[in-house]
Amino acid sequence: MLELRQNLQLAQKLVMTPQLRQAIKLLQLSRLELTDALQAEIEQNPMLEEAPPTLETETNPDALSAAETREIVEEKITPQVEGEDPAKVAEVNWEDYANNFDSDFSFAREAPPADAPSQFDFISQAPGLNSFLRWQLTHLKLNELDTSLTNFIVGNLDGHGFLEADIDDIVAYGNCTEEEAEGALRLLQSLDPPGVGARNIRESLLLQLDRKGLEETLAYRIIEDHINLLQTKNYAQLARQTGSSVRLVKEAVKIISELIPYPGNEYSNEQTNYVSPDVYVYKIDDDFVIMLNDEGLPRLQVSDEYKSLLKQKNSMTRESKSYLRENKRNAEWFIKSIQQRQRTIYKVMESLLKFQRDFFERGSGYLKPLILRDVAEDIGMHESTVSRVTSNKYAHTPQGIYELKYFFSTAVATTDGDVVASEAIKTKIRRYITAEDPTKPLSDNKLSEMLAKEKIKVARRTVAKYRDQMKILPVKHRRQARS
Repeated sequence: MLELRQNLQLAQKLVMTPQLRQAIKLLQLSRLELTDALQAEIEQNPMLEEAPPTLETETNPDALSAAETREIVEEKITPQVEGEDPAKVAEVNWEDYANNFDSDFSFAREAPPADAPSQFDFISQAPGLNSFLRWQLTHLKLNELDTSLTNFIVGNLDGHGFLEADIDDIVAYGNCTEEEAEGALRLLQSLDPPGVGARNIRESLLLQLDRKGLEETLAYRIIEDHINLLQTKNYAQLARQTGSSVRLVKEAVKIISELIPYPGNEYSNEQTNYVSPDVYVYKIDDDFVIMLNDEGLPRLQVSDEYKSLLKQKNSMTRESKSYLRENKRNAEWFIKSIQQRQRTIYKVMESLLKFQRDFFERGSGYLKPLILRDVAEDIGMHESTVSRVTSNKYAHTPQGIYELKYFFSTAVATTDGDVVASEAIKTKIRRYITAEDPTKPLSDNKLSEMLAKEKIKVARRTVAKYRDQMKILPVKHRRQARS
């Protein structure tokens, strides 16, 4: 029999509050994403504002020792940004940087200083391969069809300068004959850089040799008919196949080595994105010092002006006060979340320094096996928290800049019962290959045997896997002929 009944039951549940979700989200953001999140929160929350710069440089509490860090009481604002005083930016005379061209230029006038900015410094994007090709096409007297087809071809070039479309695509686009499409492609291939518009590396090299007038040479025949043997550097077989001597083959290969396989790369306008480390590790005397990178992070505080409005009676409606109180709580929580994020990164870095001290002292060859659980148990946090902290975070160390994930490596057992990290094995393989004889490169089997002599038992296929991960070519592609 069904009936409705009320009862009271106590239960413990983990509720994911919006504030907790925000703290977790902030924890896994990279530096660039964190900066964007800070600016977005300042724009959305009227109670949150950037603290004015102070004359005195404040000490970063997260850069102190571990014992002192645990005693720090959470402050009202985040640490101050290092660097120049932002107030000095307003003193710049922007008239000195006017982007104009003097039509009445005269050599009688005083010459500008050598370090004066050029008008070209204000171009938003550097010209790339497509811009360079279109500029060349504008200087040619082309009919309407050729102009349309060549522009279509330029638009279908990849970053290497290779054509991603085929002749049928050009014919379908221009509603033209195959001969007209081939003619437009040859026209494009006659432009600079030599080799542009090719369908593959082979065609690119042939176009470059043809531009040099070397279409009747041994180098041209090698590329056209025996490029596979060239890739494996099998010069003896090349000599037999072409009916030439090994000496002539080597001379032809020298000519080929001066060509550019990817002609469009030198015209790439892609900007290099440099890594900004989240934490610095310096060695001072015999000890290491950890410092968090707070540069670019604004100092945040709760608005004093709005707080004073909340204290005044009858200054605003109930709804307005409720709105400000809610935003005040959100602002305080946001500031605490940022502080907690910084402290968590510091604790994780401190733990990594303790586990991987040999790496910081001597290099990647001394990296020890480490898993997330080891660090989580050391600092008293959950593995998921450590995983979020180490994602997209970088550390500047005496050995270079590394992602925090790099310090976690699986263990490989040695023959004497010890363990070694897989990253340390990769370092040893890289050193072996760097020191090898180019005429007799080390095979994967030989590398496995060399590791075995150091009591590291690794199978040949594992060596091959590590070599592929390091983007090192197989032995047949590393072999060089004797001079």
